[in-house]
Amino acid sequence: MKKIEEIHLPEELRYSADHEWVRLEGELARVGLTDYAQDQLGDVVYVELPSVGAHIAQGAVFATVESVKSVSECYMPLSGEVTAVNGPLADDPVLLNQNPYGDGWMILVKPDDPAAHSRLLTAEGYRGRLKGEA
Repeated sequence: MKKIEEIHLPEELRYSADHEWVRLEGELARVGLTDYAQDQLGDVVYVELPSVGAHIAQGAVFATVESVKSVSECYMPLSGEVTAVNGPLADDPVLLNQNPYGDGWMILVKPDDPAAHSRLLTAEGYRGRLKGEA
């Protein structure tokens, strides 16, 4: 496992306390698991994503990730409607380990409240939270 200092946290993203990241892309928000989360999980072998069109409340489970170590639930960082899912993750779930902020993204969401993004943690705030967990 990586040390906290080795965890990659892009400054332009926002983060949830549950280890998801959010990137605003116009009116949509791309969501995935952080480098820290994928590192803690180990080798990902299966990802279950929601259906396009599903409306998911902030804090509700939106996906399940199975690794060689465990099965973990992913929690929605902001309420909204799922407009796209990363289909290639079903066939190649290791993308989540290889590139969690790129090819390993999970869902695209139309947020109910776009301002909710600004209430998520900054990279600095998330890093501080990780140091508290370590």
